[in-house]
Amino acid sequence: MGPLLVLLAVAAGAGAAPAEHEITFLPGLSKQPAFKQYSGYLHVENDKHLHYWFLEAQGNAADKPLVLWLNGGPGCSSVTGLLTEHGPFRIQPDGVTLEYNDYAWNKLAHMLYLESPVGVGYSYSESKDYRTNDTEVARVNYLALKEFFRLYPEYSSKDFYITGESYGGVYIPTLAQWVMQDPSLMLKGIAVGNGLSSYETNDNSLVYFAYYHGLLGSRLWTDLQAYCCSDGKCNFHDNIDLNCTLAMAEVIRIVDESGLNIYNLYAPCAGGVPGSYSYHDGMLVTHDLGNRFIRQPLRSSWKQNLLRLQVAKNKVRLNPPCINTTAPSNYMNNPQVRKALHVVADAPEWEMCSFAVSRGYKRLYMKMNDQYLKLLSTMKYRIMLYNGDVDMACNFLGDEWFVESLSQKVEVARRPWIYTDENGQDQIGGFVKEYTNISFLTVKGAGHMVPSDQPRAAFNMFERFITQQPF
Repeated sequence: MGPLLVLLAVAAGAGAAPAEHEITFLPGLSKQPAFKQYSGYLHVENDKHLHYWFLEAQGNAADKPLVLWLNGGPGCSSVTGLLTEHGPFRIQPDGVTLEYNDYAWNKLAHMLYLESPVGVGYSYSESKDYRTNDTEVARVNYLALKEFFRLYPEYSSKDFYITGESYGGVYIPTLAQWVMQDPSLMLKGIAVGNGLSSYETNDNSLVYFAYYHGLLGSRLWTDLQAYCCSDGKCNFHDNIDLNCTLAMAEVIRIVDESGLNIYNLYAPCAGGVPGSYSYHDGMLVTHDLGNRFIRQPLRSSWKQNLLRLQVAKNKVRLNPPCINTTAPSNYMNNPQVRKALHVVADAPEWEMCSFAVSRGYKRLYMKMNDQYLKLLSTMKYRIMLYNGDVDMACNFLGDEWFVESLSQKVEVARRPWIYTDENGQDQIGGFVKEYTNISFLTVKGAGHMVPSDQPRAAFNMFERFITQQPF
């Protein structure tokens, strides 16, 4: 091919976003946006169809990176992140109206929200077999990314970041291992918010978090110390001591089932304190809500021990009811919204979290140390783990312990990080400790969904991350 033909081929590929995926009118907005947005399906291996929603960056977009966002679960939709956390518009309580978000992350980057795994949100397969596992999800997400870049070749040369929250603590580093081996993708870093990085540190730290936030009381704390700890070390994660098992069952009743909002200790529980529980097919069912963002807590030996006791004749599915999914569900299931997003006619009803996916999901990794160490060993990627400091689902202390366990060189000792509030005053956003190529941050006053609770601080943190500024 001669030079002129090469130039023509490049020109033909540039700006090749699929016109049939463009959202030309989005219901609920008082004024349509100036930036372009797209929605449709990324088809993988003929049978898997992953729904995506892609928003171009606002303002001067040419030099801004591309960011993939993944919510967790496993089985929860990344559109939740768009509509309730850091998208350019947020769903209002009426389930109809969208209001523009002053702290939208697409002011900083092109944002790609992927509904993954297949079976989540509007993603589907012909087989409707939604059983999957950690390694399969990473592989399919990588193939979906490759399909995205085939449809949008003009973005393949942009700096690329993989981000998300909650069970994204597993999704993101496992996907990054695929992406880092592909030289055609310009991976620059990953960011994980309130992520599940290690079951052991998450479980052990939760007990300390709960006690020092006034939830457990001195009698229970004394029992936990007596029965779960020895030689100055506590094991709340998989302790086989029967008395430790009973004490841990009480912890879980307080944290998960009492009516506290596990995703934000200081926020109210949507629907109020549950008045009653019922059992269905041997499973505990709560009637307020069925959101499964992350909790499968403290599952190891102690739970098997507990199931042998008379007090636990039923297999319990912990299902905290404190997140109200009504507004985003009503919006996403509006026929006009489905049409605007180019959702296929026979796609199922949209749910924030899919029980079918959650139930059929096999967790293969108990900790993410190997994946992070592999990324860090290249000395090429910027990594940020951040936690709202009042989340109990994936608490800050567990992720702080996890980052410390990676044994990286400390570059900046733990200190406050500062942002400017809407009145122009400097405020403490939280605390940060920086290591070589990896940083750990807390976000003061935020729960599991940091941008929902502290949008301005989260925006400032994210801006520093993708622009390579110090925190």
